[in-house]
Amino acid sequence: QVQLVESGGGLVQAGGSLRLSCAASGSFFPINAMGVGWYRQAPGKQRELVAAITRGGTTNYADSVKGRFTISRDNAKNTVYLHMNSLQPEDTAVYYCNVDRSGVVPSLRSQYWGQGTQVTVSS
Repeated sequence: QVQLVESGGGLVQAGGSLRLSCAASGSFFPINAMGVGWYRQAPGKQRELVAAITRGGTTNYADSVKGRFTISRDNAKNTVYLHMNSLQPEDTAVYYCNVDRSGVVPSLRSQYWGQGTQVTVSS
């Protein structure tokens, strides 16, 4: 089993920044052995992939966040971060992290999800 706990969400003005954390525990596999994704879901919209990092360290980003968001990994803390800059109201959503133990980008079908953290960007 893998337990994931997100933190770092909150209310921020447009143009501001936040750093989300996804801490993993309970797994034989350290977080740097897994693929980790950050998804978000806004009210009335489908959950979408925002950023991901594979076991090998390859990162990818949704077009809407490229150049503004950065995903990074702290192996010592078994934590993955999502650094969000230049936030816009359209970034408002609940942000979730998930993992794939095979090391690839986790899909929506991943069985391991955190509880989510709310990000609200005011205009």
